[in-house]
Amino acid sequence: MLWSSPLFWIAFAILLFWALGAYNRLMRLRSAVVQSFGSFDAHMVRLVALLGEFDAAQAVQQGRWLMDAGGQEAAALQGATTQMSASLAVARARPLEGDAVAALAAARDVLHARWQGAMGKLQQPLAVPEDPLAAAAVQEPAVTALSIWQIRWDEHMVQNEQAIRVFNEAVRHYNAAIAQFPANVLAWVFGFKAARAL
Repeated sequence: MLWSSPLFWIAFAILLFWALGAYNRLMRLRSAVVQSFGSFDAHMVRLVALLGEFDAAQAVQQGRWLMDAGGQEAAALQGATTQMSASLAVARARPLEGDAVAALAAARDVLHARWQGAMGKLQQPLAVPEDPLAAAAVQEPAVTALSIWQIRWDEHMVQNEQAIRVFNEAVRHYNAAIAQFPANVLAWVFGFKAARAL
């Protein structure tokens, strides 16, 4: 009978060991995606903190940030920051779900646009005295402060882009592994689903 054949048990053992190895590999790749998202998450938390500092500093230093069109830019940036925090929290809980990561990517794009809008508004000239020396005294500190904020933002962007590259590479390896035959059969059996890059 087939059940008593040594060849059957050898083939069964080989198949079992292959399945265990393939499953462990898929788990490692999935874990790498989650870990790389954690690094991106940490950078984004720091960026959100930077935006909180920026908003508080502008409220104190420049009254126009809270008035007229500047107030609209402030509200838009605060709203984008809040949305980014909420999307980040959802994606943190489910970094392998495409919808959560897509919402996070969209929130990140909106945040970038709102930052550019806020910086553009704040870089518009202030109402200053007609005396050139007095005008320079008013404008120079504001421009210097904004330059420092932009430098800090740019530093965060460099770190975020590096973290995104690492995450996207981990997603690429994971997605390739679960799509490859015969590992895709195991992926289907155990519910491994493709992740989404940022």
